[in-house]
Amino acid sequence: MNQKFFSVILLIVLVTVIPTVSAQFSLGVEANQKSIEVKLNESEIVNVKHVIGSSTIPVSVNLFDGAIPDSIIVANEEGEEKEIGLYSDGKGNVSVTILPSKQNSVIKYEVDDAATLYENIWTVRIGYSETFSISFPEKTELFFLNDVIIQLGDKKGISVNGGGNPIIQYYSEIPRTIEKINWEENNFDVEIITNSKIDKFNFDQPSRSINFQINEKNEFVTINLHEELLGGPYVVLLDNEKIEYSKSVSKENYVSLSMNPESTGIITIIGTTVIPEFSMFIPLIMGFLVVLTVPFMKKISLH
Repeated sequence: MNQKFFSVILLIVLVTVIPTVSAQFSLGVEANQKSIEVKLNESEIVNVKHVIGSSTIPVSVNLFDGAIPDSIIVANEEGEEKEIGLYSDGKGNVSVTILPSKQNSVIKYEVDDAATLYENIWTVRIGYSETFSISFPEKTELFFLNDVIIQLGDKKGISVNGGGNPIIQYYSEIPRTIEKINWEENNFDVEIITNSKIDKFNFDQPSRSINFQINEKNEFVTINLHEELLGGPYVVLLDNEKIEYSKSVSKENYVSLSMNPESTGIITIIGTTVIPEFSMFIPLIMGFLVVLTVPFMKKISLH
């Protein structure tokens, strides 16, 4: 790391005249952090960038736990490296002190062991005391935030407002299965995303339900389906026992239901609305038309 450091004399002076305002050892007042970005890249090491506002006095920045000291680079807006003071307690706590500057400063570094890969799912545990953003690899379509599914859509990431310690999980390669349902003249695709093997998929119109067998436990299961096929609110069962699930909207008129079953068995998703059978459909339409037509006719008179 080609980084310049304060002289020992300067450090001694700073210690005597500048109070420490952080729980970690630091030199200088707390920095004005304009933005903090965590970039995930399908690696056990994640990249972090802090943009620090200009200051007329030395400022201090506490880095994310697990920051790798040798990876730290501090530069001004033009890319020129700056002199810094660096402190590490050897336990993953690292802070940086930056000399006064008329320009913003940019701190870049790597955090080790923040992400782990197990059976196609990356799990990221990272936290900070201030608002920070998390950006995902470009191919990522969805992720789980503390077990709750979130669809990224056209977004690139999220913001953790006020800071915190979220648990982020996302697939390295999305394992999707498409089940096709044909009902009367309607065709629907039901997408199932899971690492678990799926068997015995079935759509049952009379009972307003979809069911299938999962063969691995503790694996996320996400179902994307058209609300016209099966509308909510929903009840999700595992072998006739009610289980928790999260819901999100994947795109217009589509809903995503996600769960994390603790055992294998039959998953049953029960909705309150479903495509009506043809014999039921005609009376409903006729009744609806009568309700609309009667008040309308009262407003019409012949001349």
